[in-house]
Amino acid sequence: QVQLVESGGGSAQAGGSLRLSCAASGYSYSTYCMAWFRQTPGKEREGVAAILTGGSIPVYTDSVKGRFTISQDNAKNTLHLQMNSLKPEDTAMYYCAATPGWCGSRWKQTPFYNYWGQGTQVTVSS
Repeated sequence: QVQLVESGGGSAQAGGSLRLSCAASGYSYSTYCMAWFRQTPGKEREGVAAILTGGSIPVYTDSVKGRFTISQDNAKNTLHLQMNSLKPEDTAMYYCAATPGWCGSRWKQTPFYNYWGQGTQVTVSS
């Protein structure tokens, strides 16, 4: 059973930066699609970025391209999301997600993922 624990959320001013981390444990497959999602009250959970364990070309939703960077530390089984040039509209609860296998075209779809973290809040003020 994969367990995911997020950390690093908090508050920032617009234009500032935050770095989220997701510590993963319990891997039983060799390859996982790892992703970050975010959600605001009353809205659907939105896929932000995804990457394959072991290294791959990451994918991003259009609104964060050029500002956010997803990466992983394989030695520590940790996923990161570096968020720069933050905007108030980035305010949300951010979730780490994982599923065995390749990311593919379904990476933005929440039912695609088997495992979820508990979330970490990010608040950006103008």
